[in-house]
Amino acid sequence: MSTITKLLIANRGEIASRIIRTAREMDISTVALYSDADRHSPYVLEADESIHLPGTTPTDTYLQVDLVVAAAHRTGANAIHPGYGFLSENEDFARRCKDEGIIFVGPSPEAIAAMGSKIEAKRIMADAGVPVLPGMVIENESDEDPERLRAAADDIGLPVLVKAAFGGGGRGMRIVNDRDEIVEAVRSARREAQSAFGNGTVFLEKFVQSPRHIEVQIFGDSFGNVVHLGERECSIQRRYQKIVEESPSTAVDRELREELGAAAVSAGKALNYEGAGTVEFVMAPDGAFYFLEVNTRLQVEHPVTELVTGTDLVRGQLLVAAGQKLPPEIESPEFNGHAVEVRLYAEDVPAGFVPVSGKLTTFEIADLPGIRVDAGFASGSTVSTFYDPMLAKVIGFGRTREEACDRVARALDESLIHGVTTNRDLLIGILREPEFRNGQTDTGYLDRHSVADLTAGRVTGDATTATHALVAALAAQTERRATAPTLPGLPSGFRTVRSAPQAVLFRNGDNEIEIAYEFLRDRLNAAADGRDIEDIELIEASPTLVDAVIEGVRRRYSIVRDGAAHFVNSALGATELHEVERFPDPSDVQESGSLLAPMPGAVVRIEVSEGDEITAGAAVVVLEAMKMEHTVKAPIDGVVTKLPVTVGQQVDSGTVLAVVHDGQEDA
Repeated sequence: MSTITKLLIANRGEIASRIIRTAREMDISTVALYSDADRHSPYVLEADESIHLPGTTPTDTYLQVDLVVAAAHRTGANAIHPGYGFLSENEDFARRCKDEGIIFVGPSPEAIAAMGSKIEAKRIMADAGVPVLPGMVIENESDEDPERLRAAADDIGLPVLVKAAFGGGGRGMRIVNDRDEIVEAVRSARREAQSAFGNGTVFLEKFVQSPRHIEVQIFGDSFGNVVHLGERECSIQRRYQKIVEESPSTAVDRELREELGAAAVSAGKALNYEGAGTVEFVMAPDGAFYFLEVNTRLQVEHPVTELVTGTDLVRGQLLVAAGQKLPPEIESPEFNGHAVEVRLYAEDVPAGFVPVSGKLTTFEIADLPGIRVDAGFASGSTVSTFYDPMLAKVIGFGRTREEACDRVARALDESLIHGVTTNRDLLIGILREPEFRNGQTDTGYLDRHSVADLTAGRVTGDATTATHALVAALAAQTERRATAPTLPGLPSGFRTVRSAPQAVLFRNGDNEIEIAYEFLRDRLNAAADGRDIEDIELIEASPTLVDAVIEGVRRRYSIVRDGAAHFVNSALGATELHEVERFPDPSDVQESGSLLAPMPGAVVRIEVSEGDEITAGAAVVVLEAMKMEHTVKAPIDGVVTKLPVTVGQQVDSGTVLAVVHDGQEDA
């Protein structure tokens, strides 16, 4: 039996913070790793020590085995926790740790290797009596023969799922409905998998229609004990990546839970499994379930299991890795209540779940009863383009599912999140939607429910925008008066001879709104785009808080300002406004027909040439951002007149990637 005295976390973000939290409770010193982009991340400050990995991309930093092992030796860490993603399911890394005398907090290299080969994994599972689906592995370029891939699609039966063999999180995953699309889907998935996980192996598998994604948490030790800690429902996904998870599943009764648990334990015993792992199943509408894979690591959604079982899975991992038996609470878990987790992402949902980057001016998740937050960012943090855009996991626990959902929805609603666009409105919409509340979820949920419908109750209307714009203008004038070099006590807009009201022009999305206001002796007059705002009483005003009666209703408004950006929160919702310059630079106007980068990223492919005639919807440029590929398509039929970018170039959001003219200007 060993003792872990110092733990190096070979990961970043929220999972690094999560592991550090438990290690501190166990009196284990911690070492963090950080890339150039993560230099100021919260987890780096939370660790006792940290080592810099020069570079920004995963392949240059967190996937560098030599650098990670050297960091452990340099700091005297005798154990490494890989978290999830990166090196967590890398057989060679686990074996390297063993050879170097470092405790690897995870299963044996042999178990990782067995599950790394999908053909071998299915053979092992079939021999263990676990139901499996037919499939095929593509490990290298020689396996990409077009005829071979098309034949495989025919044998498996459409639709076919293409999925990265290493890692997860929806990266390196495609659904193919047409056999002629299989070749490009495989090649694209392999490129994405190579970038995200350092291994481009993918596999093909039959895609079950309208399935539920059910997974079972297992835990084993070196004494041959393997147990399960119930199931998790992970069916609500976007881009094949989970965004809402819960335990227990509404589709699993006691009998089915016993069957799933028995199958998962059989899978674990067949692998002589040690540590935390997850056996994933796809479940058909009739309740039949089939083995997908074993994730030989901790899962992103592990908190829901912890809350309903009252366990700390990271603590269990560290104890088992040190050679101890399963702790009693894991060996004989007690199940109580319900837990729901949502993944809060920096992404533009209406634009197609496009990841975004930038500075989080404010990031404060509401602290409410029954709410747990696992976050990788804080106010002032910068969301980079190099890693997954998940900001935090917000987890709610309650006596019932309804209580857990209510708590998460309210926590999200009351949170202050400014500076980057997030999927918060979508998450709240899902948590309050009737079909979800009834437990009717499957992986096609977001196909049946449009983003517009789910966020309809959260979209700021014209009246709310006008109210928030007035509040932003009042808060800004309060700040200006407080910092005025002369006569700061005079009311804003004071004139010995009355003239026109003060005016501020704001941009909200693609719309503009002008606020005009003036302070009179006995009242405040204001108008939005010429429409009078009635019944205004300003009770209190500061640069960050306005307490006012506006059109008969008193509310308190919080305001955060970052340069020209004004963020207003109230019971009406949240509004982001940008103050428009009075005299804008004409050079900022883009040429007609410009295709702009929707997010910062690297140009990985240019699909056209100058002079090409293309049709609307044709791929023009492919960007890679946050470990995923994003295709920028032509919005119209036309001719490519300019291509100002090159392959490999790093571009910012709004950069002109190409110019497409429809020819009408010259007609």
